[in-house]
Amino acid sequence: MSASIRAFAPIFVGFLLASSPWALSAEEHTSAAWPSFQNGGQCLIPGDSLPQKWSATENIAWKAEIEGYGQSTPIVTGDQIIVTSTSGPNKENYHLAAFQLGTGEKLWQKDFKNPSPIENTSYVSRAAPSPIADGSGYIVYYEGGIVVAVEQDGKIRWERNLVEEYGPISSRHGLSSSLEQTDDHVYVWVERSEEPYLAALNKKDGTTAWKVPGLGSTAWSSPRLIPVGDQLQLVCSSSGKIAGFDPKTGDRRWDFDQIANNTTCTPMPLGDGKFLIGASDGRGEAAATTDGTSNGVIQISKQDDGSYTADFAWQAAKAKSSFGSPIAADGKAWFVNRSGVLFGVDLATGEQTSSARLATGGMWATPIQQGNVLYIFGSKGTTELIDATSGKSIGENALWVNEEEPEPAEGGRRGEGGASSGEIVYAAVPVGSCLLIRTGNTLYAIQEDTTK
Repeated sequence: MSASIRAFAPIFVGFLLASSPWALSAEEHTSAAWPSFQNGGQCLIPGDSLPQKWSATENIAWKAEIEGYGQSTPIVTGDQIIVTSTSGPNKENYHLAAFQLGTGEKLWQKDFKNPSPIENTSYVSRAAPSPIADGSGYIVYYEGGIVVAVEQDGKIRWERNLVEEYGPISSRHGLSSSLEQTDDHVYVWVERSEEPYLAALNKKDGTTAWKVPGLGSTAWSSPRLIPVGDQLQLVCSSSGKIAGFDPKTGDRRWDFDQIANNTTCTPMPLGDGKFLIGASDGRGEAAATTDGTSNGVIQISKQDDGSYTADFAWQAAKAKSSFGSPIAADGKAWFVNRSGVLFGVDLATGEQTSSARLATGGMWATPIQQGNVLYIFGSKGTTELIDATSGKSIGENALWVNEEEPEPAEGGRRGEGGASSGEIVYAAVPVGSCLLIRTGNTLYAIQEDTTK
């Protein structure tokens, strides 16, 4: 490419973006940010610009193919979308790709070898942990034991092989815990079958700041920083157990075991030491003394002697979750169970305010809310819009039409148990007036055509 063409190319691309009916504004490009899984638990989106109507042929700004298959959430900073995936008969290859926000063009891709090959089937996690973004670039974790930090152009800053250092990783159905971060550290939770651990890595060079034992029970949820007074605690939730850690030292602050079936939902911060927790119907598990369901709000409290305890502030009478975490927005908590029933619950009291069976069926992706509209992203490609005041449906949008598939057995995964090979919606990310929806091998950008 000649110097004159290289100089002209950015202007030409800028012209295309500006003239496109789906282009993000310059302000939206500059401020676009979704730096981690579930945006750190902040799922109430300011503004009123997200699309409310789309289909397989309407308001699709672009589609991008993702090499291999992945279940992680895309992250967004500036004009880049970062996506992870895996490929090969035994998940031999891990991929990290950057796509241009306005056009879906692939900007770069980095490939890594999996140190823990395992048959690539629907029974195990496939690039399930979501990465993080910070001012230096991106940090990525793959369930096979690789942690990599790259700059925004894909240049590798450091790389860790946790298998070489801390031993093999094996777990029922694989690992899916996403990364959490503070300014200095990135937190990696390896809740493997033997000698599970939680570790803090220095973001600058990848060295281990601390490493402590994990919880010792099944988990596909992610660690989450919860504000408690003027400090933060790192909270991890696994089947029948929740624990809080000091993010600076790894010291275990408290344990809570009056809960069951909390294997997949990630704690959602509410402030003042409280967090929302979700749990499924399970396989007959029951916590020893807890009443009601294991869905509700847990309060972390500091005792007079300086220690901490945790207990339910309230438990929902009927609301249950499935693979997708519940969210809190505008004074309400929202839960979707495995059958696709949406429960609205008063966030202060736990009193149920609404319930409705959704056309979406069950979900994997975390819901989001903007204004008075709640978005429920069904795993089968249908998104239902809910009036957050009444809890009633106000619209449905389908990216594709799936043949009817049976409900999975509890502990199984819809479309992932070998019975169905249809596309599955794993994540949805709002970016200005655009909505990104990720399936195993496709990234969709949805935005209303402003020229009509």
